[in-house]
Amino acid sequence: MGERRRADPRTRGVSPVVGKALEASIVVLYISVLGATLYGGVVPDYRTAAGAEVGERVLSQSAQRVQQAVPGVARSAATRTGVEARTEVSLPETLRGRAYSIRADNRTLVLDHPRDDVGGRVRLALPQTVESVEGEWSSRDSALVVVRSAPEGLTVELESGERR
Repeated sequence: MGERRRADPRTRGVSPVVGKALEASIVVLYISVLGATLYGGVVPDYRTAAGAEVGERVLSQSAQRVQQAVPGVARSAATRTGVEARTEVSLPETLRGRAYSIRADNRTLVLDHPRDDVGGRVRLALPQTVESVEGEWSSRDSALVVVRSAPEGLTVELESGERR
């Protein structure tokens, strides 16, 4: 019968070390592939969807604040002289990690964002005594709604204040 070869005592400990190194390499490779998959597709899509949802809420709440800024007594034509009201509006500084603006377009508020997927428009429900809605807010500045008397009715202005 054949003689059994004896393992060289200098290489006996290599086998477990190589095995553990291969196991660690496989785990690192798995985590890398999983991370690349998530951050390459799923996470950016989720961030954009979440940014769009928050943008819609910001636009809706901003429209509410503009509508609430028109004083109740100024809603009738007989009592609109001498009206001046200022209301502060709270805006988040960023949506989807970027600054944005909200502007008035006739009787509509428009959210402008650098990403096309984030934005929107909302029509304002204002009384007939409101003659015009003008102005723009930047998310980096404080936002005010100013309602003033004008010869033909009331004007609503979106004004930016000091930097935050």
